[in-house]
Amino acid sequence: MLRELIIKNFAIIDDMKVRFKSGLTILSGETGAGKSIIINAVNLVLGSRASAKMIRDGYETAELSAFFDVPSASKAAKRMTESGFSPEDGLMVRRVISSSDRHRVYVNDQRVTIQTLAAITFDLASISGQHAHQGLLKEESHLDALDLFGGLLPLVEKVSELYAKLTPLVQSLSSLETKKRNREKEMDLLRYQTAEIVDAGIQPCEDETLEKERIRLKHAQTLHQTVYGVIESLYGADGAILDRLGVLRKEMEKAASLDSALAAIPETLSNSFFELEEVVGSLRGYLGGLDTGSDQLEFVEARLDLINRLKRKYGGSLESLFAQHDAMNAKLLAIDKLDEEIETITEELKETHSQFAQLSRVLSEKRKKVAETFATSVEKELHSLKMTGTRFAVELSQPSASGTTSPWLCMDDCPMSAKGIDRASFRISPNVGESLKALSAIASGGELSRVVLALKAILAGNDMVSTIIFDEVDAGIGGAVADVVGKKLKVLSKKHQLICITHLPQIARFGSNHYFIRKQVQKGRTTTTIRPMNQEQRIAEIARMLGGEEITQTALDHARSLIVQ
Repeated sequence: MLRELIIKNFAIIDDMKVRFKSGLTILSGETGAGKSIIINAVNLVLGSRASAKMIRDGYETAELSAFFDVPSASKAAKRMTESGFSPEDGLMVRRVISSSDRHRVYVNDQRVTIQTLAAITFDLASISGQHAHQGLLKEESHLDALDLFGGLLPLVEKVSELYAKLTPLVQSLSSLETKKRNREKEMDLLRYQTAEIVDAGIQPCEDETLEKERIRLKHAQTLHQTVYGVIESLYGADGAILDRLGVLRKEMEKAASLDSALAAIPETLSNSFFELEEVVGSLRGYLGGLDTGSDQLEFVEARLDLINRLKRKYGGSLESLFAQHDAMNAKLLAIDKLDEEIETITEELKETHSQFAQLSRVLSEKRKKVAETFATSVEKELHSLKMTGTRFAVELSQPSASGTTSPWLCMDDCPMSAKGIDRASFRISPNVGESLKALSAIASGGELSRVVLALKAILAGNDMVSTIIFDEVDAGIGGAVADVVGKKLKVLSKKHQLICITHLPQIARFGSNHYFIRKQVQKGRTTTTIRPMNQEQRIAEIARMLGGEEITQTALDHARSLIVQ
């Protein structure tokens, strides 16, 4: 139930706070006073789309807040719990609309997405205005109303669960069958690609090793000349370093025999001599293994070209190439298991399809029985709303499937959906002697408003929506019809919290609570205000609704008698 609504800097409203009670609450005021703005505000806290254009001129943001009591057994409470909120604390919704279009949504002071808000408030409140009337004309909503009336929603939920299980299985099977059709072609390609990698015989880091080898071979002549020159300088040439080092060592040995302080020097020179001899040996070995011919260089460059081509083809590096090879082998193994997977999914589909078909047939039979009772109940309500002689019927049908529909999503040549296989269409004949026609053929807004009210009345016991807001429920009606509508609203308010915007005194007199909405100019700016009315103020307001701006004593007496009645 909606307990409180706070509106700040929204349209022509500066700062408004409204506390709502149970029963029938009436909102009245002159045309253009801002009643529709309040409806828009409620729509926004229920999750409708916001726009920066809604912000009052001169402000950067608008803020809307609403507090709801949430019944513990309601779907809203369940969705709050699933989203991490405690329904015992109630539901506080706050929306901040920004001029930069960066709007914010809060639930119990925690920021959430607009999708989360819409999910939580989905069936918390209902606004029955022009939009709801137009929604009634859409046949998609007719089956929902029939199921709600007949208490068939638990069965519909089971059917929906089976359909939700069925559709991904159908998609998986279709995907597997497509893969199977392309299997040979895909397997040929995978076999060719894996063989191409295997035949190349590439080793880890081989590209780096070959690149080093290519550089060495490319500069072999320079390397040979440099190493050969070093060997000659150390050992082969006249006055070579090793020869000179040998002479120096002997001279230092003689000197050390004369002065023991030089004793370590000859040994150091000997070590250097032997180390340089090892260097010469290593360099000679290097020269022996240095290939200065062009054949090896051509081989290395050809090998590098092959490896680089495969790297470009399979990911840009050897690591990617080896990973691609492993992935292709895994695909080949998976393709080999396709037939087994197809068989498994097909069996699961058969079982799920059979369960869906069985439950859908049961649901269809129940709907046929409910449809008759539903139509009779609607006719009874319409007769009580001064639509005597009106005939109402529910037309159930099962359309044929198109050629593109999967056979797994059909039964008895009828397309399946989350609601079963039925389609429902409400048919009505408001005038005696006329044939039944679709609701969309109704020209009178007053008749359509009463059909909406009749449906709300007969669904009241089953509908989980705790708050219903009626806007334009008095469209196209007046006099005795308005009085009957008011009585019906009063009865309905015993099961739901009703908030009704009306211009008709015959309806307003039935309110348990009454608010007056007024547009006025304050400090050079137009603003809308709302205030609760006591008994005397109610009488004055109903008198205004009866007689216009000039309230006469006769109008006051008439208003008083209406309320007393």
